[in-house]
Amino acid sequence: MSSESPREEAAGQPLWAGRFGEGPSDELLAFTVSLPFDRRLAGDDLAGSRAHVHMLERVGLLEEQERQVIDAALERVEDELADGTFAFAPTDEDIHTAIERRVTEIAGATGAKLHTGRSRNDQVALDLRLYVRREARVQMERIHGLQTVLLRRAEEAADVYLPGYTHMQRAQPVLLAHHLLAHFWALGRDLDRWRDCLVRVDVSPLGAGALAGSSLPLDPELVADELGFRTRFANSLDAVSDRDFVVEAMFAATLTQVHLSRLGEEIVLWSTEEFGFLRLADAFSTGSSMLPQKKNPDIAELARGKAGRLIGSLAGLLATLKGLPLAYNRDLQEDKEPLFDTLDTCSRSLLALTGLLASAEFIDERMTVAADDPMSAATDLAEHLVERGTPFREAHAIVGRLVRQAVERGVPLDELVSNDPNLGPDCLVFLEPGSAVRRRTTPGGGGPEPVARQVAAARDRLAKQQGWLDR
Repeated sequence: MSSESPREEAAGQPLWAGRFGEGPSDELLAFTVSLPFDRRLAGDDLAGSRAHVHMLERVGLLEEQERQVIDAALERVEDELADGTFAFAPTDEDIHTAIERRVTEIAGATGAKLHTGRSRNDQVALDLRLYVRREARVQMERIHGLQTVLLRRAEEAADVYLPGYTHMQRAQPVLLAHHLLAHFWALGRDLDRWRDCLVRVDVSPLGAGALAGSSLPLDPELVADELGFRTRFANSLDAVSDRDFVVEAMFAATLTQVHLSRLGEEIVLWSTEEFGFLRLADAFSTGSSMLPQKKNPDIAELARGKAGRLIGSLAGLLATLKGLPLAYNRDLQEDKEPLFDTLDTCSRSLLALTGLLASAEFIDERMTVAADDPMSAATDLAEHLVERGTPFREAHAIVGRLVRQAVERGVPLDELVSNDPNLGPDCLVFLEPGSAVRRRTTPGGGGPEPVARQVAAARDRLAKQQGWLDR
């Protein structure tokens, strides 16, 4: 039997060293260590440890004085981590072992009771759930912030309109407000996904142990209640192996990033001289090291580019999970780096694009001139014929022939419409500037009346979201 105290033993050996006759190799430690990236879970680990020792006292596995000693040690560790005086040891594989080692150094044999009835398997699962639960709110708040700017810019846009596009070809004009609110509703679905994800995140796994629970009189309900979880795990094998919530969180953030990428693509296009729909603020643009005239939309480009990395990370984690047997496997350590990077990237992208859109200037005249191309009223001409009893396919063909003649012969469309026996001079009203957008009257459409109702609905949606966030 070793004569070393738990404090001395912990200082030089991993917490699992009792089974082994010699210490771990440097190569093993270098390959398996996760401390450089899981240190951000320190606050979650401390919260989980406090709840765990409080439960141990209540079920009689710790005396009150022992619990107080461990609580004091945890508080000291928290202070050391906060002020940067916490000294990590070479054998600290992760933040969980680092904290337990230091608690044992501070509290001696009593500190060594911190891990009673607990495995790193359920401990890590708990910390990750606490982290995702907390970070989900950050994501939702930043999505809400970008939506707020989109709605404000939509309200400021008033009756400004621009071409709507399909296949990147001008299709029909819509109000600028309508276009901006299309991004608003996509982001609203992203926020909904986070709320839905949180239902499955909000399950405490602590008490599952390594995989099969414990023979000790643990009470997982007490820990779940203290940490504010909606419920506790139902199956210990599932509790320690489940990373569905990590995948869901990454998917929610990745799809948000895809939506930001689409928004970024439009910003890149609209800010070109060829489009000229948007002028970026200097504070949210960059320049060229060689070309003095350049003003580059780097934020928009990076929001677009980073979506690729997040998509790859999501696919990579799914590939890691697909062949794992129950229950815990060290492969699961590979969930943290892509999760952290995905949430960090999406969060920063949301902030950057919010600032960009809040400060950008829309060039109204360029938008309306582009939207007033008579060709954009082709559908209105066809629908006018439909209202007079012409079958739609026939009406489509009639107008299509006029468009082809205008393009091939170089004749203005209004001249051909005026002379066409199916249409005539009375139909020139459909080609007047702004006419096409004003005629979009169906619910959810891009004209003034439905957009006014949409703006009101968006205001209501933001108010409801703020209520969710406040709760």
